[in-house]
Amino acid sequence: MNPQDTVVVSITDELDLHLYRPQEVAELLDSYFEACIEKGIGSVRIIHGKGTGMLKRRVLAILERHPLVMAVTAAGPESGGWGATLVKLKVKGKPHPPK
Repeated sequence: MNPQDTVVVSITDELDLHLYRPQEVAELLDSYFEACIEKGIGSVRIIHGKGTGMLKRRVLAILERHPLVMAVTAAGPESGGWGATLVKLKVKGKPHPPK
């Protein structure tokens, strides 16, 4: 990769996976969660889309065993419904206060 190819992404409480390949998701979530915790972001919304449900199942399997994840809930209709998942992160093994 050339330095000109580097993409800088702002870390917010929302990660849209539409631009990423399924094989990139596990590593991406690791890096994203670490960056969120560094910035004090304890609650995030992962947008995986509706589609066939394959990406959602992959994301849920990763979240289920991820050491930085405290809780996972389905997003309500106002937050993306079936196409998004809400995640509470741990900070140094302790739950982060909700937003």
